[in-house]
Amino acid sequence: MQMIVNRWSAALAMFVASSAVAQTPAASLEAEMDAYVARAVRDWHVAGLSIAVVKDGRIVFAKGYGVRELGKPALVDTSTMFAVASTTKAMTAAAIGMLVDEGKVGWDDPVTKYLPSFQLHDPYATREVTVRDLLTHRAGLGNSDYLWDLSDLPTAEIMSRVRLLKPAYSMRSSFIYQNVMYMMAGEVVRAASGMPWEKFVETRIFQPIGMKSAVPSLSLVPAGANAASPHYRYGADTVRVITNTITQSVGSAGAVWAPASDMARWMMFLLDSGRVKGKRLLQPATYAELFKPQVIVPANEFYPTMALTKPHWTTYGLGWFQHDYQGRMLNFHTGSLAGMVAIAGLIPDERFGVFVQANVDHAEVRHALMYKAIDLYLGNPQRDWSRDLFAVYEARRARADSARRAAEEKRIKGTRPSLGLSKYAGVYEDDLLGRIVVTEQNGRLRLEAGPSYKGPLEHWQYDTFRVRYDDRWQGSDLIAFTIGDGLASELRVSGFTLARVREKKAAASR
Repeated sequence: MQMIVNRWSAALAMFVASSAVAQTPAASLEAEMDAYVARAVRDWHVAGLSIAVVKDGRIVFAKGYGVRELGKPALVDTSTMFAVASTTKAMTAAAIGMLVDEGKVGWDDPVTKYLPSFQLHDPYATREVTVRDLLTHRAGLGNSDYLWDLSDLPTAEIMSRVRLLKPAYSMRSSFIYQNVMYMMAGEVVRAASGMPWEKFVETRIFQPIGMKSAVPSLSLVPAGANAASPHYRYGADTVRVITNTITQSVGSAGAVWAPASDMARWMMFLLDSGRVKGKRLLQPATYAELFKPQVIVPANEFYPTMALTKPHWTTYGLGWFQHDYQGRMLNFHTGSLAGMVAIAGLIPDERFGVFVQANVDHAEVRHALMYKAIDLYLGNPQRDWSRDLFAVYEARRARADSARRAAEEKRIKGTRPSLGLSKYAGVYEDDLLGRIVVTEQNGRLRLEAGPSYKGPLEHWQYDTFRVRYDDRWQGSDLIAFTIGDGLASELRVSGFTLARVREKKAAASR
C-alpha cells in the first residue's frame, strides 16, 4: 500500500511541476534560460556558443553567444555553422533506416552482403557482423581513431587495415565507442543506395527537412560563410584559435557542419516520429528502432555526468546514448572534434529537444545546458548544473594534471642516449599504424607521424624521447627506441612497435 502511495505522490508532484511550467509565461522561461546560458558561457571560458530548444513542434528558445573567433568582432548567432561532429551518427542511422523502409537494407543483414571486401581480424566476426552492429559499437573493436586521425588515409585504405585490428572483446559482449564502424555504415549507404553517403544525407535528410545551410563536410562550408573557428583551452583560462580537424575519410561518423537553426529542424523531425509537415520520411517501426535500447553501456564508457544524474540504466540505441532522467527516457549524443563540441538531447515522450554547439575543445558546458533546459522546460526541480558539472570536470582536469606530474617525477634523470642522434633517424613502419619518419635537423631529432602529428624530440631517459607536437593541443608522446646493430631498430609509441625500414628497402619504395 505504501508503494502505491509513494508512486501516486511522485506522479502528483510531476503533474504539479508540469502544470507550473504550462502556466509560466514563455517570456519568463526564455529570460531565465538566456541569463543562465550567458553566465555559463563566461564561467566556462567559451569563445562562442549557440543553442536551440524545441518543444511540441516549435522552437521555444534559440540564441547565439560570444564570437565566432577570438580577436574578431563577428558574433555567433543561430545561423552560425559549427561542426556537429558525432551527432552526425544519428543522421547516418536514420539514413540506414530509410533504406530499411525501402527494402534495400536489413538491420540484421551481414555487412558483407553490401561490402564484400569487409574483413575483420576474426573470420567468424567477418561473417557475422551485421549492419546493426556497425551502429551500436559492439562489433568487438577497441578505439581505432588513429586510423583516420593520425594520417589522411582514404576510406578504402582504412577499410583495408581494419582486418589488422585485434578484437578488444568478444563480439556483442560489450561496448567500446569508436568511429570506424560508422564509417563502414556510410559505405553501406553508398552500396545500397547507389550514391555516396554525403549525397544521400543532402538529398534525403537535409533538403526534405529544410536544413538549408547544413553540409556533409567541412570542405563544403562556403568561403566567407557565417562559420565558427575552433579553439583550445590552455591552462585555467587561456583560449586560442586552432585549426579544424579533417574528417573526410570517416564522414558518416562525424563530418556534418550545420547551424543551430538547422539542428532545431532536425530535432523537430525526430520528435514528430520521423515526419516533416505530415509527410513521413521514416516508417513508425523504423523510427521506433532508432530509439530502442540496443546494448548496455558500461560505466567506464559513459559520461562523467552520471556522477550527478545517477541513472539506473545506461544504453545505446542507433546513434543515441540513453539513460533515465527524472522519470523520463533521455536520448542524447555528444560531438567532439579538436576545438568544436556539440550535444543533442531528445525526450520524445515530451516532444522536447535541445541542441548546443560551441567552439572550444571539450567545453562540457554543453551537458550543463542540456540538463538545465530539460529541467526548466519540463518543470523538474531546479539545479545549478553549470556550477556542479564545472566542479566535476575541473576535478578530472586536476587529476589528469596530477598524473602528468607523477609521470614527470618517475623520469630517471642524468641518463644519456646510447647512440648519436643520427642513429635514431630513419623511417619506421607498421602495417596497421603506418609510417613514422624521424629526421635529424641541426643537432635535434624531429618526428613526423602524419599531417597533424609533427614535432621535435627531446631526450627523456636512456633511449626514450618525448615528442611535443607542433600543434600544442595534440599534446605529447613518449617515443622509445630499441637498439640493434648500432642503430635504432624499432620505435615504440602508444602500444605500437614500428620496425626500421632498412635503407635498401626505403630506396626501393621511393
